[in-house]
Amino acid sequence: MKVLSLVVAIISVQFVLGQSQDSTQVYKKRVLETSEIDFLTSYYSQDGDNAAVSGGIGTEELTDVTAAFIVSIPLNDDDVLTIDAGISAYTSASSSNVDPFDGGNSADPFVSSSGASQSDLWGNITGVYSHSSDDRNDIWTAKLSVSSEYDYFSAGAGGSYTKLFNEKNSELTVSANIFIDTWSAIYPTELRPFAEGGNGLNNSLFAQNTITGNTNYNPDFKEFKDEGRNSYAIGLGFSQILSKRVQGALLFDVIKQDGLLSTPFQRVYFRDVADSFIDNFHLADDIERLPDSRLKIALGGRLNYYINETFVLRTFYRYYTDDWGIKSHTASVELPIKLGNKFTLYPSYRFYNQTAADYFAEYEAHLSTSDYYTSDFDLSKYSANQFSFGLTYTDIFTKLHIWKIGLKSIDLKYTYYDRDNTLSSSIISAGFKFVMD
Repeated sequence: MKVLSLVVAIISVQFVLGQSQDSTQVYKKRVLETSEIDFLTSYYSQDGDNAAVSGGIGTEELTDVTAAFIVSIPLNDDDVLTIDAGISAYTSASSSNVDPFDGGNSADPFVSSSGASQSDLWGNITGVYSHSSDDRNDIWTAKLSVSSEYDYFSAGAGGSYTKLFNEKNSELTVSANIFIDTWSAIYPTELRPFAEGGNGLNNSLFAQNTITGNTNYNPDFKEFKDEGRNSYAIGLGFSQILSKRVQGALLFDVIKQDGLLSTPFQRVYFRDVADSFIDNFHLADDIERLPDSRLKIALGGRLNYYINETFVLRTFYRYYTDDWGIKSHTASVELPIKLGNKFTLYPSYRFYNQTAADYFAEYEAHLSTSDYYTSDFDLSKYSANQFSFGLTYTDIFTKLHIWKIGLKSIDLKYTYYDRDNTLSSSIISAGFKFVMD
């Protein structure tokens, strides 16, 4: 009996201690319950008549197919590792004219060359580590990324800190990123013989083709000595739940860039230099030359209004300025329409306009005495309209399974973009989110 009483006493003490310990523990929900996989894909096409590769004239026809996988893995209750890997394959009539004479046909800025420069692959991989505090009011992230294509390599690192307060009604985020980029400079083919050590008009290009117009083609061309570029970005965001129906946010970003900010294969033509041609292609007077530093500042805001169970109004505005002379305004509105428990339509509209950079001029409008010049219409004055229509299917219970993977959502979207300087584009995109059982 004494032994039985002792055993009962020990069990009772353990039970009481267990109850006491359990009563002091706070339930902590995992940041991410299970691994998630996102598959994203898109098809993009564009056309226009202001190709920077041929000095502001010529076809801008381009198609691009992109695929990306994003895998989010919960490491424990508080930590999540996200891997984002993507690849993009494009065919560009514009970039094919870096060497317009390698296709066997008559060279023309409005006709793509069939040479090797008409297509390329871009690849990227990014890793993000995220840690949340026990009360989920503090979130830290760290990021590393690498991307590459045939003439460009980029490595990046960054991080952010988010603080939630005021019973999670307020949120403040500070972020910082750095990118170290390196060009493998590729120049217009007709300028290469005039670089230091080149053989000028004795090059085989000119021996095999007839120059018309100014037959004494002799551009003053110098290659870039520094092919590196560094970018530093700091962001600040504050969001606030203003009422049961209204949420607002303020966003502020500063980006500083140093190094090679010109694109080596984009041509420029001078109005005070006599024109030289091979076939219908105007031989370059020089390449784009821009300052080796740039400061960008953007200030924006979001305001979302919950109308009812069917409609939510989302609005956004951003003002941008930089020390190259560009000032821009962006405004957008989106109206998600919930159709039952699983489907949501979301039409949207975006308006954008900007002033021209101080160094921009159209085809054959620059002077050779200028220090900086570009005919890239991305740096011109223009306005643009963008119309989008999307459809989302969501199944929070993931009833549809493929092996041990449940389908959580499908997102389909079409976007049409139109500038007032002839450029227009369309993109069809799809996203699939899966969760692991």
